[in-house]
Amino acid sequence: MQEAIALAKKGTGRVSPNPLVGAVIVKDGEVIGRGYHEKYGQPHAERNALSSCSVSPEGADMYVTLEPCCHHGKQPPCTEAIVAAGIKRVIIGSSDPNPLVSGKGVVFLKEHGIEVEEGFMKEECDALNDIFFHYIRTGRPFVTMKYAMTMDGKIAAFTGKSKWITGEEARKHVHGERNRNTAIMVGVGTVIADDPMLTCRIEGGRNPVRIICDSRLRTPIASSLVLSTDEAPVIIATCSNDKKKAAEYIEKGCRILNVKEKDGRIDLDDLMKKLGEEKIDSILLEGGGTINWEAIKSGIVNRVQAYIAPKLLGGKDAKTPVEGKGAPSPQEAVMLGESRITKLGDDLLIESEVISDVHGNS
Repeated sequence: MQEAIALAKKGTGRVSPNPLVGAVIVKDGEVIGRGYHEKYGQPHAERNALSSCSVSPEGADMYVTLEPCCHHGKQPPCTEAIVAAGIKRVIIGSSDPNPLVSGKGVVFLKEHGIEVEEGFMKEECDALNDIFFHYIRTGRPFVTMKYAMTMDGKIAAFTGKSKWITGEEARKHVHGERNRNTAIMVGVGTVIADDPMLTCRIEGGRNPVRIICDSRLRTPIASSLVLSTDEAPVIIATCSNDKKKAAEYIEKGCRILNVKEKDGRIDLDDLMKKLGEEKIDSILLEGGGTINWEAIKSGIVNRVQAYIAPKLLGGKDAKTPVEGKGAPSPQEAVMLGESRITKLGDDLLIESEVISDVHGNS
């Protein structure tokens, strides 16, 4: 199963909105087949593993990280292929919350005389597909709010300079996250201040869809994002009805997505609904303090990634990761949990799940 998990990870950035899945086939104590879901629309892990077998898989065991599908989608059901191959036993890591599967795959296998063991290394297998599980249950993107800061909580010096807060290893990790997420999102303030590209700069990486939250269409036409739509799609989410201005962005290859307005800003909840309908299952939020607070306040953030550098910048006016009005008391703060710490060179990455939002909702 550990090998199946490692195989599944190889599909990162290429299978969404499908899950990451790996499969290993064992016969007489020897691995005879391996496979993983390599790309959305292509064969699933189980079929890839079966087609790679060095000998007949009849009577073999299959280890698979996620319950095999039993419905027709872009690919035929994997359960049928497992039965046809004569597999004797299937060991499953995660159950599939997709209503089209959700236990039906296990039932089908058992009805055809296959022994099934469920929940094997469940925690490790579940960790592969936090994005998929959230998206399939809610229809909305899994949002990770990411920022890099000094140990005194500054994301830039009082001069506005922020390159670079963290070291090379931490920055490389960020590009891995850009590859993992379907989209990356910033506010127009970040575009104006930093003119970012928001691409993935790792070998073999995939550029995310780039989303700008720009309620009044203030994104500079000459910005790097607008001028690079041939490298990766750019969506400008706006409340503006200025069709003449919108046409300028459309001419450059950008897409305008009109969303509802709330308190003079983009309604982020409405934006998430629209993006989910377009099969955007995950977003890396790399904005500044303003949009970070709006995202937290709206309840769309699922995870926080804080890259912390062993530096002190100081400055009462220096920018912090989350600004806005803020919570009125520590008791009313956004609560985080299930924290994990990773050392990246001289820097630390602290990842935490959002347990409750500013409204106290879990």
